This record gives sequence, structure tokens and C-alpha cells, in this order.
Amino acid sequence: MVSLLLIIAGMAVLVGGAEGLVRGASRIAAAVGISPLVVGLTVVAFGTSAPELAVSVGSALTGAGEVAIGNAVGSNTFNVLAILGSAALFGGLVVHQRIVRLDVPLVIAVTALVWWMAADGEIDRGEGVVLLLGIVAYTGFSYVVGRREGPAIEEEYDEAFGEDVETARRGTARAVALVVLGLAGLVAGAQMLVAGATDLAESIGVSDLIIGLTVVAAGTSLPELATSVVAARRGERDIAVGNVVGSNLFNLLAVLGAASVAGGGLEVPAVAVETDIPIALVVAVVALPALAVGLRVAPWEGGVLLLGYLGYVGYLVLVGTGSAAAGTARVALFVGLGVAAVVLLLADRLRRRTRP
Repeated sequence: MVSLLLIIAGMAVLVGGAEGLVRGASRIAAAVGISPLVVGLTVVAFGTSAPELAVSVGSALTGAGEVAIGNAVGSNTFNVLAILGSAALFGGLVVHQRIVRLDVPLVIAVTALVWWMAADGEIDRGEGVVLLLGIVAYTGFSYVVGRREGPAIEEEYDEAFGEDVETARRGTARAVALVVLGLAGLVAGAQMLVAGATDLAESIGVSDLIIGLTVVAAGTSLPELATSVVAARRGERDIAVGNVVGSNLFNLLAVLGAASVAGGGLEVPAVAVETDIPIALVVAVVALPALAVGLRVAPWEGGVLLLGYLGYVGYLVLVGTGSAAAGTARVALFVGLGVAAVVLLLADRLRRRTRP
């Protein structure tokens, strides 16, 4: 019971801290003349991943490296299947933003790179530095490309984040206070969540990796879920997708990079190398290319993505309980994701042919 209370309280403090950090940083950025489009692509997208960063670094520093790995990899799977699936339920998703189309191949490539780095059972400190340099380069890339977006995309971001520009001009001191309080909330929430998660893993007899892939990953992804679903309901579909794609890159480059550097290397369990990272890669290959070429993800297709996540969680439950059916479920999961990819692509081809 104490572990569950720590997890719930930690999630609440993390979400509150992330919200304060995003609002404060957005207003500061706007106050110095940065456009709402660039704020949305960088500050907001990365700010919603701050809980993953805080939790994974905290886990690495306390010797709970499996939680760090599970959190980053599990969050990426959750982002694509659960968050994009949920966002697509609100009228479907159609992406026109150039930065998203450019980011999609990067997500796939960086996931493959992390898999290669983890193949020897560890992401060492040097590899962590490489990942951190990658997020620096990506941030500069996002800034440059984002400023070249068309007027329709700029208008969408202005409607979503333009209010922060006006607010920033009236309350810079308050914005700084929000950033400070947000960072404090992230640190405190991360400590509570990691402590509760590791205690829960010990008490129910499952690995830290399983807890990281499920409870921690879903909990730290709550800001992305809220941002994408609200954006989709408002018709801001580029923001809904851009938030997820940017967050996935941040998780792989900044979160795993920082955790590896802070912990002097990050040990990667064999099961993560054999199953969980490949699943994250397959999920990226399945769901994201459709967005990269501007195809529409219909609401029922969003339901398919959600079913895929439920199947993944079911597999993790079997692994966590030591069920003999886990091996069969693993094969079924990969086959199911492959079938889902074929169904989604065929559905879009049919839609294109029947379109007037």
C-alpha cells in the first residue's frame, strides 16, 4: 500500500512539476522573442518528457538501472500505441508539418542505434555522451527547420501557444518561479516514483524492468497523453503528433544519454535487448511511416494501435508472473504488430483509391 501511495503521489508531483516547467519555460522563451511555433517544437515537446528524464537519471544514480531502461523504452511504446491511438480517436490524424515528416525516420534510426549500443548488455558512458550530443544537434535542427514551416502550421502553433507570448510580457518573474518550482517538483516526484516502483517490484516479485516498462512508463508519459489528446480534440493534429515524435527522440537521446552518463554506464537486461527494444523499433516502423508520408490515421485505426498496446501489456504480465505462455505470447505479439501494419497500409491504399 505504501509503495502504491508513493507511486501515485510521485506521478501527481511529476505531472505538476512538468506543467510548471513547460508554462514557465514557454513564457520565458516567448518573452525573449521566440515564436510560438519554435516554443511548441522545443520547449513544450521536451518539457513534457522532463518526468522521464528525472526518473531515469534518478534511477541510474540509485542503482535501479532497469527502471531507467524500462521507463525510456516503455514510454516510447506507450507514446506511439496508446497516445497516438487515443489522439486518433478524436477525428483522426492528418499531418502536414515538415518537421514531423523529417523526424519520423530519425525515430526509427535512433531506436536502431540504441538497440545496437545495448547489444553488449550495457550503454556505457561514452555512448551516453554520443546520445546527448545527438539531442543537442536535434534541437538546433528543429529550430532551423521549424522556422521554415508554412503559414498554416505557424497559425496552428500560434493558437496553441500564442497566449504564452502575451502572458510572458506581463510576468517574467512569475515564469521564473514556475520553472524553479517545476524543477523542484520533478526531482521530488521522481524520487517518490522510483522508490515506490522499486519497492512494488520487490513486494510482488517482478523485475524492476517490468515495473519500468508499465507503471513508470505510463505514469511519466501522462504529460504527453494530456498534451496530444487535448491538441487532437482542438483540431491541432500536427501538435498532437509532433509532441509524441519529439518526445520519443528526447527519450532515446536525452533520457538514456543522461542516465548513462550519470550512472557511469547503464546495464541493459538481456530481455530488453531481445524483446522490449525490438518491440519499440517495430512499433516505430509500424505506426510512424504513415504519418511521415502524410497519410490519414482514422479513428478506427487509432483503436488498432490501442489494441496493440493492450497486447503488449498482456505479454508483460505473462513475463512478470513467470507464465510458460510468455514465449508464445512474444511471438504472437510480433506477428500481431506485423498484421496491424499490413491492415493499416491496406486501409489507406483503399481510401486513396476511393477518394474522389
